Amino acid sequence: MIVIMRSSATQEHIDTVLERLQEHDLKGHIIHGEERMIVGVIGAFIPPALREDMERFPGVQETMRVTRPYKLTGREMHPHDTIVDVSGIKVGGGDCVVIAGPCAVESEAQIMTTAYAVREAGATMLRGGAFKPRSSPYTFRGLGKLGLELLAQARAATGLPVVTEVMTPTDVDLVAQYADLLQIGARNMQNYQLLEEVGRTGKPVLLKRGMSATFDEWLLSAEYIVAQGNPNVILCERGIRTFETATRNTMDLNAVALAKRRSHLPVIADPSHGTGKWYLVQPLALAALAAGADGLAIEVHPDPDRARSDGGQSLTLENFAALMPRLAAVTASVGKRVAAAAMQDIRL
Repeated sequence: MIVIMRSSATQEHIDTVLERLQEHDLKGHIIHGEERMIVGVIGAFIPPALREDMERFPGVQETMRVTRPYKLTGREMHPHDTIVDVSGIKVGGGDCVVIAGPCAVESEAQIMTTAYAVREAGATMLRGGAFKPRSSPYTFRGLGKLGLELLAQARAATGLPVVTEVMTPTDVDLVAQYADLLQIGARNMQNYQLLEEVGRTGKPVLLKRGMSATFDEWLLSAEYIVAQGNPNVILCERGIRTFETATRNTMDLNAVALAKRRSHLPVIADPSHGTGKWYLVQPLALAALAAGADGLAIEVHPDPDRARSDGGQSLTLENFAALMPRLAAVTASVGKRVAAAAMQDIRL
């Protein structure tokens, strides 16, 4: 349920509404709109008579029932777009961000070479895994803290904000010391303890859709983060597992367009994981932007044939540089532009 306050409502009127909600073990989430204030009602059970009761309160214009299970992340309660600030980079709104970098941080030479190259090509942020969830325990699982330190070194050299995955609740504090944007991977989308822990940090969070997750499950996972008082969530569609075997995953661009309609959170797409094939990254990246995505996450490696993970879906530095003008052309055609990186001289 949402309580729509009149434009003339005073703080006393709002406090009265919040107090009544507390009597029913409900929480009021205040949303400041362009013309008036909305109080979103959150709780396990909302008495049916409470709506009519609230409409008699001074300062209340009307109440409305929220039908979808995700309350804080849906547009019914929050009609205006959320813009997430990642160290000065705005995600959502008029610009499209491009997050680029290797699947995993492998060495200082590899991450620094990639960081300089993607920055020069026009990338907005740098991605790279320090902790890697892998299907096999015998494959490369990341450099851990050393990987975080190398990402921080690359950020200092290029000015690119860093995006990296956090895998366990106990690692959140450590990763948050280094990352500008905390990534929740597909395998952890429903790790609810982890979602709550990153929510409590207040730092921006990139939430990837689970490989077999429904649309509603994805939005409800975002709800766990926002419910901790952290509205800085970016949704990421990265392909889902279907009966199709020709590609690694099925890139669900339906979800991009639907998320923009049903949620106020910014949405980006990951065509690298969505296809698993480097030569499909460009067409799916362009299609995602045309479908309304607020940005892209693209895997880039100096030598994909020797990458320790996901080489087959990684662009070379040259292919990434060739892609960027095409991305700019599509964003311009839909009235947007590719977001610029932070202004900083590259140290060669």
